[in-house]
Amino acid sequence: MPKSQPYFFACLAIIIIVITLLISGSSILTVPIYEGSSIPMGTPITWMGLIALPLTIYFGVKKFRDHNTTYKLLNQLLKFSVGFAVLWVPISYLLSGNLSFSFSGTATGFQGGQLAMKLFWGYTYGIAILPMILLIIHWFLKLINTIRK
Repeated sequence: MPKSQPYFFACLAIIIIVITLLISGSSILTVPIYEGSSIPMGTPITWMGLIALPLTIYFGVKKFRDHNTTYKLLNQLLKFSVGFAVLWVPISYLLSGNLSFSFSGTATGFQGGQLAMKLFWGYTYGIAILPMILLIIHWFLKLINTIRK
């Protein structure tokens, strides 16, 4: 068994669990982390899913771990994606002003306001979409290489 295979399956399991919880709107996402906390379980659960998404692709596609010229840029972009995912909670906290990432239409300043909310959603979607785009590019390159042969 290759060294990366357990990491791949662990990350894949995390993604499947997180997506299932998010799509089903599970009540566990709104339960506080501990009694008296204002931080919902959805924050760390979603964070783990956002980090696991690019890592699943990294560990699942061997070419992303090779450092040849074709995949060097894709490899770097995937690593940036992991970095952006790791920074999701701190950046989202700076945008919303709370760890439940709730925004108010009545906020007077930037933090917690409508512009901050738009940036939050754009950042969150970007973190999820970038690895998927890189995977599609990989599939496209693989198809081109197959056609050439």
